[in-house]
Amino acid sequence: MPQLTLTLDSLVYGGQAMGRLPDGRAVFVPFALPGEQVRLRPVEEKRGHVRAELLEVLQPSASRISPRCAHFGLCGGCHYQHMPYADQLAAKSAILREQLQRLGGLSDPPLAPAVPAPEDFYYRNHVQFHLAPDGKLGYHREGSAEVFPIQECHLPEPPLDAIWKQMEIEAIPGLERIGLRLGSGDDIQLILDGSDPRPPELSVEDLPISVAYLSPAGRLVLAGSEAVYIEVLGRVFRLSAGSFFQVNTRMAETMVEHLLGELPARLNPDRGVTLLDAYCGVGLFSAFLAPLVGRLVGIEALPFAGDDFAVNLDEFDNVELYQASVEDVLPALEIKPQIALVDPPRAGLSRLALDGILRLQPSLLVYISCDPATLARDAKRLVSAGYSLKKITPFDLFPQTYHIESITFWEK
Repeated sequence: MPQLTLTLDSLVYGGQAMGRLPDGRAVFVPFALPGEQVRLRPVEEKRGHVRAELLEVLQPSASRISPRCAHFGLCGGCHYQHMPYADQLAAKSAILREQLQRLGGLSDPPLAPAVPAPEDFYYRNHVQFHLAPDGKLGYHREGSAEVFPIQECHLPEPPLDAIWKQMEIEAIPGLERIGLRLGSGDDIQLILDGSDPRPPELSVEDLPISVAYLSPAGRLVLAGSEAVYIEVLGRVFRLSAGSFFQVNTRMAETMVEHLLGELPARLNPDRGVTLLDAYCGVGLFSAFLAPLVGRLVGIEALPFAGDDFAVNLDEFDNVELYQASVEDVLPALEIKPQIALVDPPRAGLSRLALDGILRLQPSLLVYISCDPATLARDAKRLVSAGYSLKKITPFDLFPQTYHIESITFWEK
């Protein structure tokens, strides 16, 4: 198909703008805005849609702004730097509503205003780089597995932004990714991720950071500590290399505050309320909810995260942990939780996991989602099982990107 000139209509989930061809097919293009007339090059054609590369904005939107990063338009990490931050929030709310309506069958989802991030740049406590062929730190090109070296990135928190620019890594066979994670203060951990069980030979003695190597053989600490410590609302969490944690610490605090504001009327340790925390990770939410319930049961498949959970909640006698997959634990779990909290990965709840939740029949389900499409898919099943959506609040953990975090409350 030759180059196209098209006026775009709307933003869709995935960071792209959409227009229509005369034959009715949808055209998806990154880095463009609704209302813009653009020149495109199709890169993928399907029977129902076309994906295209943006060549030129012929008539820009009045709301278009200059991106901060020189790599914007090439890098696949940011999608909305050409939009004012208020417009990003509005777009994410609209997309979340559309996904719940179109895919979830919810005619009028009770959507609360999106909670903005305090900082729309320099907010990530964890950043992961790929390695270009010459060993330089880089990111994937938009729509490609190709890695290009970068000179700037405006998403890592300032201590991480300062240190990655000082790093020089040679091209080492088997070394695939380089991660940096920030704890409280200037506590920084370098996480090397590779396919070779043997760690790479690196000179790390002079680095004021901890270094860990993750491979199929497990975790090996090369320098310093195996963990960093992150403070959330005055509580300190141990976070080992290989464990998951919300990448935006300030917004993690906001989400915890939201739960503590919405749940207390239902939580009473004296009434013996049982709370299930599936995909509990290192215990971010469990640590704040454990004092408010009679019994808390966590489920976490990742061994490193489960070990951190045990440390982070060691003070509580009413907490137990299953270190296995949610799909393996739920069918055999003999409890009747009044409340279930789930925080699944981007793929959402698997059929087995959702079957397990429905078997337990909690009267309240708190679903923390990082993908509106899989949330909408699961919403359809929840409604058919007799649950009703009472409230949904978007939280912008990932400014400048299309990613949308939300907390939903479902009642049986």
